[in-house]
Amino acid sequence: MPRKLFVLITVLVLISFTISGCGLLDKILSIKEDFQKADAELEEGVGEQSEEIDVESPPIVPELVIAEENIEFKNVVLYFGSSDGQHLVAIEKEIPKTEGIARATINALIEGPDFQSGLLPTIPAGTELLDINVKEDGLCIVDFSQELVTNLPGGEINEKLAVYSIVNTLCQFPTIDRVEFRVQGQRMDTLLGYVNLAPAIVASTDIVQEID
Repeated sequence: MPRKLFVLITVLVLISFTISGCGLLDKILSIKEDFQKADAELEEGVGEQSEEIDVESPPIVPELVIAEENIEFKNVVLYFGSSDGQHLVAIEKEIPKTEGIARATINALIEGPDFQSGLLPTIPAGTELLDINVKEDGLCIVDFSQELVTNLPGGEINEKLAVYSIVNTLCQFPTIDRVEFRVQGQRMDTLLGYVNLAPAIVASTDIVQEID
């Protein structure tokens, strides 16, 4: 091969590589610039988002507003034993006014007098009011648990105090004029054998002590 032809071919090959290499280099540089630009945009976006996100604040707990209920009260008369245990004493007590005022009143009687009053309870400990039913004709049927009998101290006066404290307390209401006793649902003719409960009992002031 002539020397000149060889040199010409070599130059052409070098030029070809040089041209293709420059294009490849340019392409690589262009891709690099695209990546750098994308990274810059990504960092800028993250920064904007972090500025928009507020530091988490504690949850707002609404204040609890406790509404005061308008509770109505009613003065009722309760009959407890005198300090000597021989009579009944009538006292007034304020209790919440409810639809079943007779039931609430007997439950207050069962709770007993305030300690500082010096009065004595008339209903034996453990007694519960099981049911109370006021008829249209004025008859009130009260049903107590067995403790009204089993825990009642012996003696005529104790039975009278128990019976008439219940009857007098209930008969203060205009819808009640007599009381029928039951224990555990059973009609009672007497509690301890001293007071006849066979007929319905009406209120009596004979055993009530007047307070000056």
